[in-house]
Amino acid sequence: MRRFAEKYLRDWVRRENKSPLLIRGARQVGKTYLVEQIGQECFDQVMVVNFELISKAVDCFNSLEPTHIIQNLQLLTGTALELNKLNKTLLFLDEIQLCPQAILALRYFKEKMPQLAVIAAGSLLEFALNDESFRMPVGRVEFLYLYPLSFKEFLWALGEVPLAEWIETVNLSLDSKNTIPESIHAKALSLIREYCIVGGMPEVVAHYSTNRMDMMGFQNQQTKLLQGYRFDFAKYAKTKIQHQHLNLVFDQLSHVITQQITYSKIVPDLTAKDIKQALFLLKLAGLCHFVEGTSGAGIPLSALVNPKKQKLLYLDVGLYLRDLRIDPEISLQKEIALINSGSLSEQFVGQELITQELPFETPQLYFWARDKQGSEAEVDYLCQVHDQVIPIEVKTGASKWLKSLQLFKQTYQSPFGIRVSSQPLGLLEGSEWKEDQLLSIPFYLTSEIKRLALGLV
Repeated sequence: MRRFAEKYLRDWVRRENKSPLLIRGARQVGKTYLVEQIGQECFDQVMVVNFELISKAVDCFNSLEPTHIIQNLQLLTGTALELNKLNKTLLFLDEIQLCPQAILALRYFKEKMPQLAVIAAGSLLEFALNDESFRMPVGRVEFLYLYPLSFKEFLWALGEVPLAEWIETVNLSLDSKNTIPESIHAKALSLIREYCIVGGMPEVVAHYSTNRMDMMGFQNQQTKLLQGYRFDFAKYAKTKIQHQHLNLVFDQLSHVITQQITYSKIVPDLTAKDIKQALFLLKLAGLCHFVEGTSGAGIPLSALVNPKKQKLLYLDVGLYLRDLRIDPEISLQKEIALINSGSLSEQFVGQELITQELPFETPQLYFWARDKQGSEAEVDYLCQVHDQVIPIEVKTGASKWLKSLQLFKQTYQSPFGIRVSSQPLGLLEGSEWKEDQLLSIPFYLTSEIKRLALGLV
C-alpha cells in the first residue's frame, strides 16, 4: 500500500549522517508495514525485534552500549548481523514503548554505531515519551509521524492512480474555458463520499479495495479497530476510575467532534478535570486531535493560541462515521456537508490538512472564534501561506460569502478567503465588497489548498 511517508523514509535511508528514526502514530495506521516494506526494498538484512512478541528482548538493553546490545540480540534471535557497511543492515525495534531503556539506547547507536540503520516504532509510544521519569535523547533521534491514509493515498489503493496524479497538477485558471470537466468533478466527489465511509485505516482500505460492494465487511473491520482501541485503555489508564472515565469520554467523542469543547456537554457527570485528563490520554493514543483556537492576528499562529478555546477531531473519518452508526448507503448518496450538521465535512478537511503536513513535524491545526455578544463568529480553520493568515470555511451550497469568513478578512486584512465545498474550483469576486476574493476549492482538492493559495498571495 503506497504511502507519502515512503519518500521521506527513502531519503532518510540514503543519508550517511542520519540518526535513529522513531515513527509515531496511533495503533494500526501502518507503521510496521511501512518499515518492513522499506526494509525489504532498501536493505540486505533486517532484524525485527518486537518487544510485544519477544518480551525477553528487554533484557538485551540492560546495557546502553550498542556493541553489547547487538551481541545479546544476536544470541537471543540466532541471527548474525552485518555491521561493516553503511545501510546494509536495518534494526527495527517494534513496540519500543515496552522497553524505555531501548529508547534511551538510540542516542548511543547514533554516536557509536552510525553504520547501523535503526528504526523504532510503537503504537503507544507517546505514553513512554510523556512519562515524567523518561529522559528523551534530545538531538540524537529523528521523528516521523504517520496517520491514516489521505484521500490521495486512498485513490492509489483503489487503483485510481491517474486521478490521484491529476489532483497534484490541477491549477487555478482564470480562463473560464479551462475548467474541470463536470464528469471528472462528479467522479471525484463520488470517491470523496466513498473515502468518508471507509476512512484511511490501512486494514479497512485493503479490505474495501478488494470488494467495494462488501459494506458489511469493511464495517466489521472498523468495529474491530474501535474495540481494539477500547481494549488498549487498560494499558495506559493508571486506575480503574481513570479507565472508566476513558470509556465514558470515548463514548461521547464522536458526538462532540468539530465543536468547541464544553466539558459539561461531553460527560455531565464528570468533572472538567477528569474529562480533560481523559482527552489528553486519548490524544496521546492518537485517537483524537486538538484544533487550537487562535486570535489569527498574525504569525506564528501558535504564539496567539487561547488555551480556553479548543475543538476536537477524530483519528479517522471512517471510524468517526462508524462510531455514529450512520448507514454508509445514506452517506454515499447524500451531500457530505449535510451529514451530521456539517461535522463530517469539517472532520474530513481537518484530517486532510493534518496528513499534508511534513511527516517529520508535529502537525497543528488552528481555528478562529469571536465571542462578542451580537457578533459571534467562527472560522473553521486558519492556514499560513508565506506571511499571510488565510481563513478556511467548510460549507455546502453555492453561497459565495460567509459571515464569519468575511468578518475575519475585514478584521485582519487577509488577501482572500477559502471555501471548501462541493462547488467547482474557481476564484470568485465578492458581490458586496468588490475588493474581496473567495477561492472556491472542491473537497477533493483539499490537499492542494496551500499550493493553490500560493499563486494568490
